[in-house]
Amino acid sequence: MRLVLKTGSYSIMHLVVAIAVTYAITQDWRAALAVGLIEPAVQTVAYVLHDRFWARLERRKEASAT
Repeated sequence: MRLVLKTGSYSIMHLVVAIAVTYAITQDWRAALAVGLIEPAVQTVAYVLHDRFWARLERRKEASAT
């Protein structure tokens, strides 16, 4: 459950940042919304995979220590 909440809050934060940065660069709300909606969705999936990869490494390290 913690991972779901953590991922959800990260996704919302990333959405806001992506829209704001894209708008600051382009001054175009349509471009900002397009990039802001697509990029965080892809990044959220990448984040989950990244987090699982590091969790697996930690479990292997703990298993080899015992």
